[in-house]
Amino acid sequence: MTAELLVLLIVVVTALAFDFTNGFHDTANAMATSIATGALRPRTAVLLSGSLNLIGAFLSVEVAATVAEGIVRLNEVGGPDLLEIVFAGLVGGILWNLVTWLLGLPSSSSHALFGGLIGATIAALGWNGVIWSAGKQGVISKIVLPAVLAPVVAALVAAIATWLVYRITRSSDEKVVNRGFRWGQIGSASLVSLAHGTNDAQKTMGIIFLALIAYGSRSPSDSLPLWVIVSCAVAIAAGTSLGGWRIIRTLGKGLVDITPPQGLAAESTSAAIILTSAHFGLPLSTTQTVTGSILGTGLGRGAEVRWQVLGRMVVAWVLTLPLAGVVGAICWGLAHGIGGLAGVLVVFAVLIALATIMWLRSRRAPVHASNVNAEWGELPSPGAAGPASATAPPSEAAAHGDPVSRDGESTRGSAPSQPPVRRP
Repeated sequence: MTAELLVLLIVVVTALAFDFTNGFHDTANAMATSIATGALRPRTAVLLSGSLNLIGAFLSVEVAATVAEGIVRLNEVGGPDLLEIVFAGLVGGILWNLVTWLLGLPSSSSHALFGGLIGATIAALGWNGVIWSAGKQGVISKIVLPAVLAPVVAALVAAIATWLVYRITRSSDEKVVNRGFRWGQIGSASLVSLAHGTNDAQKTMGIIFLALIAYGSRSPSDSLPLWVIVSCAVAIAAGTSLGGWRIIRTLGKGLVDITPPQGLAAESTSAAIILTSAHFGLPLSTTQTVTGSILGTGLGRGAEVRWQVLGRMVVAWVLTLPLAGVVGAICWGLAHGIGGLAGVLVVFAVLIALATIMWLRSRRAPVHASNVNAEWGELPSPGAAGPASATAPPSEAAAHGDPVSRDGESTRGSAPSQPPVRRP
């Protein structure tokens, strides 16, 4: 086995690791509102989401074909140099995903990946290696503008949908309405999970295919190998099934208090926008779309929005590209400076060490299926220091969700129909 083949294998493993972090980092996109309203039990929700992510990954490869096209000029390099750039970019994306997961911040895995690739490309090729703006191509058109427009459009559509829902059902029995919308949430959340698999798994497929081209075993005109599609689908599904509880809690409980009609409106809006972007091959951020939808439902209902929580999310969004880029550039410099297989192994070891440290840090204030639905403010802030015993014991209602009870109202794990106002 040659050194270059070993580098390729490490790049593929790292890409699948990124896909795995993408899964548990973005589980919240599909299931946060369904868990918050009690439409689905927490563990049932993440297992359902994982299964649908697996199916969604097989439905389309449009995004895979355009994952880095029009953003970086990687066609100017090849062989080991291209493998180093791809590897460093993946490490940048993984580490940013883990940092934001530790802090409970729903940031974009897609933008973390692009940021890592951009940073590694700048370090390797200079500023001219990045396509900043060129008509419909470039960082501005393909990343920045969608990042700004997606949450705004999602918020507007979700706000209108929520207002209409409450307008139409204002004379109906509230328990019956909530019961029906909880059942509807199961369908809409499933659609978001399917859309997430359709959109996000393909990015990793494209990265692995790029590595195969760099190694010389594939040409750009070839189709995606089946093993690439299957492995990426399994990786993102496995990560999703693990459940990113810290981010699920932030989206489900931290931004606004969510009722079943809001949950259905948010999920339906997100699914429509994400599936449309996947159809046209646009690498849209599902996280920002879902966050915008949840915010819109709060505005449409006139509920209190925790602007401080939203502010932290926006800061994370703004920092994603540059900080993931810095990490990608540093990793490329380290790998390239040492050179060859040894350089890649050193960076890979650093990645494992930092990931382990962040996982151990998360155990100080754990968030899991049993306490994810505790009221906002009852648990320590995600990422805060402190023993696990400091976590407030969850109530039975927070630990389990039941979509339908005999009187039509959920009795477990659901938010009240008129939730109390709580400040962050």
